[in-house]
Amino acid sequence: MVPKNFNPSIKHPLYFIRKGLFRKISFYAPQLKGKLLDFGCGEKPYQSLFTQVSSYTGLDYQGEGHDHQNENVDVFYDGKTIPFSDESFDAVFSSEVFEHVFGLAQILPEISRVTKPGGQLLITCPFAWEEHEMPVDYARYTQFALKDMLEKNGYDIQVIDKNGHFALALFQLFVLYIHDHWMHKVPFLGQFNWFKKGIRQIGIPILNGGFRLFEPFWPKSDRFYLNTIVLAVKKPIA
Repeated sequence: MVPKNFNPSIKHPLYFIRKGLFRKISFYAPQLKGKLLDFGCGEKPYQSLFTQVSSYTGLDYQGEGHDHQNENVDVFYDGKTIPFSDESFDAVFSSEVFEHVFGLAQILPEISRVTKPGGQLLITCPFAWEEHEMPVDYARYTQFALKDMLEKNGYDIQVIDKNGHFALALFQLFVLYIHDHWMHKVPFLGQFNWFKKGIRQIGIPILNGGFRLFEPFWPKSDRFYLNTIVLAVKKPIA
């Protein structure tokens, strides 16, 4: 099962971004088959969604910005070379990782190398989000940048999808600001734990519930959103 932190209730301050990613990955994950590599796996929160794969291998980088304690990483790599032979995997999954890879242009050929021709790649990347896992937060990629980089590394793009829309992204960032910054620094009240507990247990659920109720009435625009989701296939060797 997907941990509650990655499939949250409406009480969670990251409800809209995390629930949206859960739904998108749930939809695309069953399309991946065979031996799968989870690049930047962390605790493998979405492993249970990949119901059609024959094996699931988690790869991650041991570096600053992220504590891997109590995570189920199978293999660590040096940030440059993926320690598997050519065409080892039928599919690769990577969620919210590419922004933390400083030399992404150098790593994509490695991902392509270990993927079989015809193998699928499913990635998600943040588009509108705050700096996180500092100092290893290096980039935000548009759909056009991801498409260009993947095509240059031998992939055909099947789907480019988005999590969220303009109003939802703005609201999610507002709730993030309230939870992570405002309630700790608001004059006088920010010093009291009862105040912060009230924001977490009452204020955030009311805000999230209110927005979800009225969201259908907001005009939609996808020019600003939370995450990009890309499903691609490695081209067969000519």
